[in-house]
Amino acid sequence: MVRGVVGREVGERSERERAGREERKGVMKKSEHLSRKEEEERERLQRISERLRKRRVSNLRRHRLTASAEIERISAMLSIPERIKEESLSIYQQAWERDLIHGRSVEKMVAASVYAACRRNRIPMTLDELEKATNVARKDIVRACKVLAGRLSLSLPPVSPIEYVHRFCEKLNLKGRVREKAEEIVRKALEKNITSGRGPPSIAASAVYIAAILCGNRQTQKAVAEVAGVTEVTLRVRYKELARKLQIELH
Repeated sequence: MVRGVVGREVGERSERERAGREERKGVMKKSEHLSRKEEEERERLQRISERLRKRRVSNLRRHRLTASAEIERISAMLSIPERIKEESLSIYQQAWERDLIHGRSVEKMVAASVYAACRRNRIPMTLDELEKATNVARKDIVRACKVLAGRLSLSLPPVSPIEYVHRFCEKLNLKGRVREKAEEIVRKALEKNITSGRGPPSIAASAVYIAAILCGNRQTQKAVAEVAGVTEVTLRVRYKELARKLQIELH
């Protein structure tokens, strides 16, 4: 009787041990299955991440080539120095990396990058010149440039009117005597704070117009206004103001 009870207990214990082994095997198999699934999911995500990275690199390369070609074209058209051209491309690339191009046209951001590079290096470049070279409206260039300056922390110091004098005289084929006189007029205007709140190109254009008259090489208001990228009305208002406040008599 005792032997029978002991036999049943041994059998039950063996059964439990066998059931335990089977349960552990099941858990191990399930764990291995989950590990394989997790590994497969991890590999899938890594492949997706790699594809996205390559796509982004490809997009950056394509945009860089497009921007580079456009900056090259603008630089050749406007005689922009090599170092300014390189800085323009650098600004555009920073804008791309900071995702500032998204939702904005490449043309606008390229034009703004060129303008920002010129401003940073005090290169006399008018918005009118850039507008003609890029077919991007002045207001859009200014708006995009403000985005670049704000988001990339770019310092954009104003260009002195004196910097524009040489450029305008060169375009009008005016000799050194006129340029020197125009620079003298601008310096006096700066000393008397007449230029405050006025656009540097309009002040420079007014000084060139006055200097040309004083030196016996009168230019039409239309010609001077066109090279400066200002209206004839603005030129008339500014040159009359300069002449009056600096007590310059024009005949």
